[in-house]
Amino acid sequence: MVSLTINEKIVEVEPGTTILQAAQSLGCFIPTLCYNPQLSTTGTCGICVVQVDKADELVVSCETPVSEGMVVYTDTERVHNARREVLNNIREGHPLECFTCEKNSDCRLQDYCYLYGVFQLDYTGYQKKYEIEDTNPFFIRNMDRCIRCGLCARICNEINGAGAFNLANDDHEPGMVVFTEPSCVFCGMCVDVCPAGALIAKQKMGTGRVWDAELVKTVCPYCGVGCGLELHVKDNTVVNVRGDLTSPVSRGQTCVKGRFGFDFLSSPERLTTPLIRKNGELVKSTWDEAIDLVAEKLKVFRGAELAGLASARATNEDNYLFQKLIRSLGSNNIDHCARL
Repeated sequence: MVSLTINEKIVEVEPGTTILQAAQSLGCFIPTLCYNPQLSTTGTCGICVVQVDKADELVVSCETPVSEGMVVYTDTERVHNARREVLNNIREGHPLECFTCEKNSDCRLQDYCYLYGVFQLDYTGYQKKYEIEDTNPFFIRNMDRCIRCGLCARICNEINGAGAFNLANDDHEPGMVVFTEPSCVFCGMCVDVCPAGALIAKQKMGTGRVWDAELVKTVCPYCGVGCGLELHVKDNTVVNVRGDLTSPVSRGQTCVKGRFGFDFLSSPERLTTPLIRKNGELVKSTWDEAIDLVAEKLKVFRGAELAGLASARATNEDNYLFQKLIRSLGSNNIDHCARL
């Protein structure tokens, strides 16, 4: 173990641990924009700088490993001034449209500007305007708001493997991310890691702020993997979905169905009561009437005349009992909706 001091507190961590990780283990706050614990580190944003004794320059904490006897300060005026300079550099070319931005109240850039008192720009640079990219069916891409953190490219390549986002070799715009739409599998993880509103889910737009919604954790119903999801619920309606980072199954990862396939929940076409066909038309019935009808039909049809269609959205236990029921009625005609 390596012993070091952070803000006058001694901590022991394993060799190879970064200063950021060591500080987080102590509960010490260090701001981050380009860092994600699931991804490789680049240190490109520079906002996580800290002061280390006997070091001439501030060091980037997310990629600097600890060393024995190291003394670190995360909250000095020198550190704060450096972080303000980083925020000023980002805001130099960032549109100040927080009131109308969907990321308002869920934006780390906004939070850090408030925390470090960056309310007015010390200088204004050239702001290049980009056209909003709206061809993707599930999210829009607004490069005016991109802070060049590279998180979208790293999660797309390192976690998903789709390679839809890649860093461009552009000396004039360092950190510029190029999006290759045919490679996109619409998992939405890029949207979830974007810290400043450059990627916004279309279904989320116009549904309210973060504080308007209740956070409900659940399990995705689409297949048997059991990915963890976080539902944002407003007025008893799901308005947004994110992967649950605490899920031991999926660790925040999603597919297109789990991330964006929730509009059916509030669809007016959903059945709310059983339907029975009478005189060629489906009419509403009670549950007792529907179950009695099924029981009567099962007495008439036996063996090969009977077939069962199982569901991927039912539990393994329910599907096991279902196939036992069909076989007990003398039929081996069992299929599954996932074949569709």
